[in-house]
Amino acid sequence: MQKQSIIVLGAGESGVGSAILAKKQGYDVFVSDGGTVVDAYKKTLENYSINFETGEHKLLYEYTPAMVIKSPGIPDKADAVKFFAKKNIPIVSEIEFAGKYTDAKMICITGSNGKTTTTLLTYHLLKTAGFNVGLAGNVGVSIARQVAEDPHDYYVLELSSFQLDGMFEFKADIAILLNITPDHLDRYEYKFENYVASKFRVIQNQTKADAFIYCKDDTTMSVWMKDHKINSSLYSMSIKENASATANEQELKFDIAGKKENIPTSVLTIQGKHNWYNAMAAGSAALLAGLSKTQIEEGFKTFKNAEHRLEKVAVISGVEYINDSKATNVDSVWYALDSMTTPVIWIVGGVDKGNDYSVLESFVNKKVKGIISLGKDNSILQQLYADKGKLFYSTNSISDAVLKAKEWGVSGDTVLLSPACASFDLFKNYIDRGNQFKHLVKSVSNQ
Repeated sequence: MQKQSIIVLGAGESGVGSAILAKKQGYDVFVSDGGTVVDAYKKTLENYSINFETGEHKLLYEYTPAMVIKSPGIPDKADAVKFFAKKNIPIVSEIEFAGKYTDAKMICITGSNGKTTTTLLTYHLLKTAGFNVGLAGNVGVSIARQVAEDPHDYYVLELSSFQLDGMFEFKADIAILLNITPDHLDRYEYKFENYVASKFRVIQNQTKADAFIYCKDDTTMSVWMKDHKINSSLYSMSIKENASATANEQELKFDIAGKKENIPTSVLTIQGKHNWYNAMAAGSAALLAGLSKTQIEEGFKTFKNAEHRLEKVAVISGVEYINDSKATNVDSVWYALDSMTTPVIWIVGGVDKGNDYSVLESFVNKKVKGIISLGKDNSILQQLYADKGKLFYSTNSISDAVLKAKEWGVSGDTVLLSPACASFDLFKNYIDRGNQFKHLVKSVSNQ
């Protein structure tokens, strides 16, 4: 009997993990990547005797696969995706595929902002409590590869809307939706309602036995929930009113599935009101998973946040440099500027995704002394800020940006890389952008 075939589009972490799992499940696997592929991933595919092509999508059209597994960065309008969609061949995400081959409990976290911090914190709470837990989705090793090579009892998954769009039968045991603000609208026909619907896919297939942790303070979320039936057991969080989890300057209060616990806010290693929501979400999930107050407190005390998210890089001549390269939308920058207490030299720009910068206006007026626009096309930022009485500089060189920030900065200032935009005009990704920034700042400190 001939093996069924699977096409995997993309040979990054997600695609290679999917290919390994598909191979182990007995499929004839072919991987196609239209760009360059990291040597380590090529070697992994070769070690598993998985056929692949790079630099173009050509040989994949010779297959009639049972399924196509698409990496989240590949849009639906890509030619290869449209080709198989016209043939009515199922096109799914790595998460959907991996979910078919594991009975592990799934804690799934999404939102426009804060999802990486919440995912890492939730994982840390379970890990330090002794759970057999894997970290996957947008962070860690792909879940497909873990299911194939190193299975766990629990998985904590950070899910983007792109991944959720390719999930159909997958079910989260605990779903967390942190917030919804306009992002990636270029992938959603510039319709916010399409993006909102994508985020709520995190609760699809849930029953009363499953938990949905949501933000009561998010207006967009509240409006959607009034108009849609939700089968999940609901657990709310708020810093404004009564909820299953609340927070203030003194404490986090939880009333989750019969468990009432108060935890001092002072034990958190992540500060700011936006991180209260992240801690409420992670703490709620941890209580639902069976952790004690003591275990959660210990996890809160020992947590270290993600790289490239409000990451303190150095203090040079009294000027603090902060790497917030992961802030790829306006709302993330809102949180960053909200947390600033010193005059800011703001490095912003990149691939604009239809941003509305007006929500940052009060912060820019009160806290920002200078703006460095970094990108191939800085016209939007130039129109907004060049004549507003602030220092303004436009460049397409991150080295130039760091040197200009050093020139402007005086003791007591903060240089904040918080771009509000995607990075693909000048960098491989936000990680490359952040790493280059950190390297250049450290080079400046040695001058």
